[in-house]
Amino acid sequence: MESSSLKDLVGPLDRGSYVSLLSKIIGEARHVQNNPPELVPKEDRVARHVLDVLLPLSTSTGGGPLIISHVSYSDGRGNIIAEYPGSDPHRILSFVGCHMDVITADPSDWDFDPFSLSGRGHKLRGRGTTDCPGHIALVAELMRRLGETRPALKNTVVAVFIANEENSSVLGIGVDALVKDGLLNKLKKGPLFWIDTADKQPCIGTGGMIAWKLRATGKLFHSGLPLKAINPLELAMEALREIQSRFYKDFPPRPKEEFYGFATPSTIKPTQWGYPGGGVNQISGECTISGDVSTTDVVKKLQEYVDDINANIEKLDSRGPVSNYVLPDENLGENTDKLEILILCPLIFGRLSISFDEAMMSGVACNLESCGFHVLCKATEEVVGYVKPYSITGSLPLI
Repeated sequence: MESSSLKDLVGPLDRGSYVSLLSKIIGEARHVQNNPPELVPKEDRVARHVLDVLLPLSTSTGGGPLIISHVSYSDGRGNIIAEYPGSDPHRILSFVGCHMDVITADPSDWDFDPFSLSGRGHKLRGRGTTDCPGHIALVAELMRRLGETRPALKNTVVAVFIANEENSSVLGIGVDALVKDGLLNKLKKGPLFWIDTADKQPCIGTGGMIAWKLRATGKLFHSGLPLKAINPLELAMEALREIQSRFYKDFPPRPKEEFYGFATPSTIKPTQWGYPGGGVNQISGECTISGDVSTTDVVKKLQEYVDDINANIEKLDSRGPVSNYVLPDENLGENTDKLEILILCPLIFGRLSISFDEAMMSGVACNLESCGFHVLCKATEEVVGYVKPYSITGSLPLI
């Protein structure tokens, strides 16, 4: 790190310039909502405002010191890497994670227009003001000031503005692609700050995350005769309850969770339901429950749970006198005697299967002895008045 802070070297950032840039970015929020297939963001609408600020100070077009790259893996969905070179190639300070997409906003749910910047004084509002257009404008202004003032730094300062952070189901567009192509490898040479939080405190650890899908297969039948059906919704709910019960016994809180300030221990929870459709008076033949598990060493265990439940499906708790997970096969006919039944094993079993998203995200524990961590804590305390680092059981897509 430098003997003087960046603030001392480049001076204060210009409030008017920051608000102007933020206003333009918030004005694009409607077009960068990320909820496919209905809403596919075009992050280049935000990127062009960042490039308008930085390119006049770039080596390629403005004769300035900034090295700017606009990297796209999908039409209209680019990433920006901005670099201010220092004198020592082995010293890197990077700011990553400012994402140019936002979550959706229904204007009818808001008492002001979410797609334009409003407010006064220190209070500014609009969709994504703190997640993440506010960070984009702030880091872009920092890079602009470096380009204007040209301080002599040992550290190279790198800012990475990314696409597609708000939707992990689509890969190969944002930071994952940049990492895969090695474009961020040199950031390993120094402290990396992931700038993407609506909180005021430093996040120092994550638990990792795996997306899972539990599929239950039953037997379709009219709901007026539930005894002739195997209800996959009931099977899935009971199986998930059993899986969760086993999970929390096998993965209790760990000693360092309190030290790192985790709000929760490792968790497994459902987040989505799915089924093929049909009338409300029809018991479906299958359904799926999707969710995530916030730790990355459990895939083998979860598969063991499902295998054991399948092997002992008749022991799983049911939901009432006509709730079944095993039924006789009626195709054998009424005249089949008991001996034939035993020989032919004419039973229909409900079945479970579990699958996992390939994009497993490992957890991270920041180095609490690092210079970068102490600088961040000091800055937080100066601005907010106190510092209380914490950790989450989700994930970050890079570190």
